[in-house]
Amino acid sequence: MLTVPHLLNYNSKIRMYKASESNIIEVQGIRKSYGNLHVLKGIDFSVKKGEVVSLVGRSGSGKSTLLHIMGTLDKADSGSVSINGTAIAGMGDKTLSRFRNKHIGFVFQFHHLLPEFTALENVSIPAFLAGTAEKKAKAEAQKWLERLGLGHRLEHKPSELSGGEQQRVAVARALINNPDVVLADEPSGNLDTQNSRELHQLFFDLRNETGQTFLIVTHNEELATLADRRVSMADGLIVY
Repeated sequence: MLTVPHLLNYNSKIRMYKASESNIIEVQGIRKSYGNLHVLKGIDFSVKKGEVVSLVGRSGSGKSTLLHIMGTLDKADSGSVSINGTAIAGMGDKTLSRFRNKHIGFVFQFHHLLPEFTALENVSIPAFLAGTAEKKAKAEAQKWLERLGLGHRLEHKPSELSGGEQQRVAVARALINNPDVVLADEPSGNLDTQNSRELHQLFFDLRNETGQTFLIVTHNEELATLADRRVSMADGLIVY
């Protein structure tokens, strides 16, 4: 079972996993405007399978907008996005929703757990939506929660969990359908220093163990520096 260490040693060991040569995300010519505000001005970008990539830049640089377009939560005005070889342009809303549920996991700053449900139930929801039988979905959810050190918190509701525990529940929820990629938007932005470090280590542990791909929008310099690749944005463009 994977555990989250209390004392972390950030060094080259976290890069043990070698990324595949194949791209799991490919973005070409993405542009997005809201009225006269040009948020994305022609983005070309790719992420390889097994990479941990950080996306950094000042507020308003377009990071979250790009992440939401790659995650199919928003649509570009022009350009193309493909996930594991599948182009998402032209998909209807229902098809897009099914694709998102199966192929993309999300981790957000404020967790977005449903307060009336237990940790086990929150993690099970994406599996239910994918048509997995209840018994199998809950067994898979329990496996992920135990893997993330929360086997003793299965029946606790979000209000009964610490911020770090809530975020690990959100990570388990993102992973339950074995997505092609996990997209994280400021995942440690609402956590204290210790929980932030534990969450960061968790991403690398999961990548090293499972080969999972992570694209993380962050203002946290420690996490950004540790990533396999750091991509910087400014004024709607990738600058580094």
